[in-house]
Amino acid sequence: MNLYRQGDVLLRQVRALPEEATKIPASGRIVLAHGEVTGHAHAIEAGQAEEYQTSSKDSVQRFLRVMEHADVTHEEHATVPLPAGIYEIVQQREYTPQAARTVVD
Repeated sequence: MNLYRQGDVLLRQVRALPEEATKIPASGRIVLAHGEVTGHAHAIEAGQAEEYQTSSKDSVQRFLRVMEHADVTHEEHATVPLPAGIYEIVQQREYTPQAARTVVD
């Protein structure tokens, strides 16, 4: 399976959506990750893909279904083209002595 990265966002291609995945309604664009410092975002136009998620007591997993092709855009990174497929959205984490935390731009 293929991997695609843009900054702190990793898209890992998977064979299929989990059966329990539910579709997240989108309007305008799908934001994969927000930048807390700059306000910029890793995003895809909603017409190019659909977002899904699964959730349990301990975690939420997000997925993206790209129908034909999609472009991941960000104001400070090069555009990443994605071919059709199903992808797990993984946001990079980092370790600090206090705790592991999600990386933000």
